[in-house]
Amino acid sequence: MTHGPSSDTQPAHSDAVDYTVGTSLPGTLGRTGVIHTPHGDIQTPAFVPVGTKATVKTVLPESVAALGAQAVLANAYHLYLQPGPDIIDAAGGLGAFMNWSGPTYTDSGGFQVMSLGAGFKKVISMDATDAPDDDRIAPGKERLSNVDDDGVTFKSHLDGSKHRFTPEVSMQIQHQLGADIIFAFDELTTLMNTRAYQESSLERTRLWAIRCLAEHNRLSVERSHRPQQSLWGVIQGAQYEDLRRKASRDLVALSEADRAAGGKGFGGYGIGGALEKDNLGTIVGWVNSELPQDAPKHLLGISEPDDIFTAIENGVDTFDCVSPTRVARNGAIYSRDGRYNVTNAKYRKDFGPLDADTENYTSQYSRAYLHHLFKAKEGLAATLATLHNVSFIVNLVDGARRAIESGDYLAYRDDFLGRYYANS
Repeated sequence: MTHGPSSDTQPAHSDAVDYTVGTSLPGTLGRTGVIHTPHGDIQTPAFVPVGTKATVKTVLPESVAALGAQAVLANAYHLYLQPGPDIIDAAGGLGAFMNWSGPTYTDSGGFQVMSLGAGFKKVISMDATDAPDDDRIAPGKERLSNVDDDGVTFKSHLDGSKHRFTPEVSMQIQHQLGADIIFAFDELTTLMNTRAYQESSLERTRLWAIRCLAEHNRLSVERSHRPQQSLWGVIQGAQYEDLRRKASRDLVALSEADRAAGGKGFGGYGIGGALEKDNLGTIVGWVNSELPQDAPKHLLGISEPDDIFTAIENGVDTFDCVSPTRVARNGAIYSRDGRYNVTNAKYRKDFGPLDADTENYTSQYSRAYLHHLFKAKEGLAATLATLHNVSFIVNLVDGARRAIESGDYLAYRDDFLGRYYANS
């Protein structure tokens, strides 16, 4: 049974995504709003669970929807390698393929190509304590990707086969995947890159954005039988204020010029790259003070409660991150009183719920039961822990949205963070 109509049966839309600004958070860039997509609305701020390979690992799509998630994000790099964008296109697009009727996002694949290429897998450091090194790779690893001005050549992490992504290829893949919101192909830099490299990379990403817009416009006409997609530009610039502001202004100018020439322009903006945790709010604030107020903004790869509140106050509308699901599969559980590991011995006879203050599907299961499932290596352990963690973060952000609308945001934030980090 499918949970929404096939993409083949849906009409094309001239404006793939619209954004309506809601209630402002006084004294900040924060606000509520609604992102309107061909597959439904997203009430913002919102957390978007990551379904890297067209699945939120270990859980059913119906379960993800039931716990309150409004959209999911999948990864162009992984889906390109397996099963291939042609398969997903033939299925009617990402949503139809994975039996998800709501809005979908895909990232450009740039993050995975760059981070896997340097041997860091999915982790990019959030502090810059070491000396800058443009050639740095993880110890004992081979560099699997090489960047030039035209694109990136890389080896598959699955079988070592050689591939190449350019802005045009990323757009072609993402159009075949068929997500409502797609991202321009950009070069991921880290906090370890030199200032000179950051500058050259930023210009490379700007030129790639021009090519992404052109190919997106071409494909939108060619594939007018499919629901129209919204292309979002990605802001890089690492920890440098002038580079972040320049990147923001440049992409806005590109979008305006593209629309003036009859193109679609950018429907929103993603904030990418490594962000120093202590400066996250400052950097996001630089970017969002330059971007149009009526454009939605997405922060890539953030899910810790303190970072979420900081980003909301600095104008971020949606977030995604693999962390809640990844740590769940290792027994880490979010609770109002902080994160804990349910595999610890003290939970062996703890028959209380995973979090007494979070009401969700997993409330009917005890810590002792999950402790047993993990120790017995039962697959249900990861399923229940994942459902709980995703529900926890989705509800955290939903609560922030309601608090902005009711005028109680500061009290909500302070109470939440005060409890969550009390014992850290």
